[in-house]
Amino acid sequence: MLWTLAGILLVLWVLGLIFKVAGGIIHILLVIGIILIAYKAIKGRATGRP
Repeated sequence: MLWTLAGILLVLWVLGLIFKVAGGIIHILLVIGIILIAYKAIKGRATGRP
């Protein structure tokens, strides 16, 4: 679920860069996507692995 959301946010960011749409909002979406990816990676390592 988080990977899907992060992927969608990344695509929206790239489209925003290409078409110059919604300047700052696109960058905020990118930051949210990166945070979600980092959270998923950290949570994946912490659960059930020695």
